[in-house]
Amino acid sequence: MAAPDKAATAFRTIGEVSRDTGVAQHILRYWETRFPQLRPLQRAGNRRYYRPEDAALVRRIRTLLEAEGYTIRGVQKLLADEGSALPAGSPAGPRTTALATIRDTLTRALADSAPHRS
Repeated sequence: MAAPDKAATAFRTIGEVSRDTGVAQHILRYWETRFPQLRPLQRAGNRRYYRPEDAALVRRIRTLLEAEGYTIRGVQKLLADEGSALPAGSPAGPRTTALATIRDTLTRALADSAPHRS
């Protein structure tokens, strides 16, 4: 669950992601070393900022490991296979998805605010 005082698209600290997902901070840092897809932004002092896509990936990894019984290696293989299953030349990654979401949101906002002609 997202913090009530932040937008759904806001970046989250490691503490907020830990609290929202139920995954301990040290486990999140460990997962960053095991899953190349999980790459939060790091600012001065190694402070981590997780994108909404990163938090969703953390939830997915946790489900695969705890609920579905995958091993770390099994989840690594599954995520790697999903990444290689994309057609050649197709946009990939959470950043592209985030940009597409932003574009769609802006397009809807512009359409809603455009003067209506009768």
